[in-house]
Amino acid sequence: MYKVFVNDIPIILSTQKDFGENYTTFPLKSVKLKRLIKRINKGTIMYVNLYHPDENKLLKLLFKKIKVVTAAGGLVYNEAGEILFIYRNKRWDLPKGKTEKDETIESSAVREVEEETGVEGLEVTHFLRKTYHIFKRKGKFRLKVTHWYEMKTSYEGELRPEITEGIEKAVWKNPEKTRKALTKSYANIKMLFPEKLLARKSEDWVA
Repeated sequence: MYKVFVNDIPIILSTQKDFGENYTTFPLKSVKLKRLIKRINKGTIMYVNLYHPDENKLLKLLFKKIKVVTAAGGLVYNEAGEILFIYRNKRWDLPKGKTEKDETIESSAVREVEEETGVEGLEVTHFLRKTYHIFKRKGKFRLKVTHWYEMKTSYEGELRPEITEGIEKAVWKNPEKTRKALTKSYANIKMLFPEKLLARKSEDWVA
């Protein structure tokens, strides 16, 4: 199963024809995706399940229907166990950006975090997950697939938000402030923060 977000509303991709009484199921192979996205944006449909019996084909079929943009970003901890956030478009977010040609996804994640926040000395600890969300650019829908990595740094210098990219702030947040920030964030960002992680003490956040 996958969740593909349109704004903060998830489209479910699954191998289940019946996903629950609230959900309307459409066959993934034949669904008119752009028409469906417009209905979601208008609020005429909220709970959508796109069905196909073969789990291995769920993403392949989706990718045939909409152009994919590959991106990467980081969930960054400092030595105090604080997490690096950016503030843009009136939402708290994590630093991320588009992967460039001939660049590995992991190296693009590090580069984007550095460029958007000014942080230095990043070390990738492990891969977290991919998130999927649909956006509109120049009148056309795109699917952004973001590869997320957990990172750590001992950097204690000044953070420099990338103003040219619309980022107003780049700040470190402790567990309490992180929980508060996530109430004004995006649904796909919240997926990176397991409840058990947020419940832990700040000194336990960094392995």
